[in-house]
Amino acid sequence: MIDAHAHLDACEPSPDELIARSRAAGLEAIVSVGMGIDSCRETVVLAERHDDVFAVLGVHPHQASSADAGRLDELEQLLGSPRAVAIGEMGLDYYRELAPRSAQRDLFSVELELAARLDKPVVIHSREADVDTRVLLDGFAGTVVLHCFSSPGLLEWALERDFYISFAGNVTYPKAEELRGAARRVPPERLLVESDCPYLAPQQKRGRPNEPAFIVHTLAVLAEVRGESAAELAQRTAANTRVAFSLP
Repeated sequence: MIDAHAHLDACEPSPDELIARSRAAGLEAIVSVGMGIDSCRETVVLAERHDDVFAVLGVHPHQASSADAGRLDELEQLLGSPRAVAIGEMGLDYYRELAPRSAQRDLFSVELELAARLDKPVVIHSREADVDTRVLLDGFAGTVVLHCFSSPGLLEWALERDFYISFAGNVTYPKAEELRGAARRVPPERLLVESDCPYLAPQQKRGRPNEPAFIVHTLAVLAEVRGESAAELAQRTAANTRVAFSLP
């Protein structure tokens, strides 16, 4: 198993403890995602300290009107680390709307340009922003991961574009039947699984801070929904994650 999207620097207890617990649970690797420049810096340090942790670095759409949106030169420097495998999470969030939509779109465009120039995959956050997400990504030719997939209206378009679709603990929630329906339709080679920790603990651990070790529960639900073996799905999603991010 590989956790395709975690925020280790935002977790308690310490990342080192959570990494140890993930290994005990059978995880081969964790893709840890920085949100903002200081978070990205911490994430690189963590990835450089642990061979089974890889870094995804970017400025989150919630921060599109913050000072971090003007620090992309620092982001580019951090992306020079050999442990940095993608840019993100970037995108649009019209649900919480913690930054003006115009600022979110501007930041998204600039981060996509950076990814194209550096030939890096992108990890996308899209919430209630289907139309603008499509418009902005239509011009991007690189590898795309739709993280914490929660937009069934984007699924057909995303599959036509050969995007990777990553599911988090919310796919296990009782009312998430539409998400589970989407998970049934994703081709085997395009499916990823993530914790998005410390957020969105799966139903079996709901009410607790999430952690990478808990993806076993998300995998079990996905396997049941798809009529597959959990062990085989764990191996396949791990292989998909390695391909998506060019992991060793």
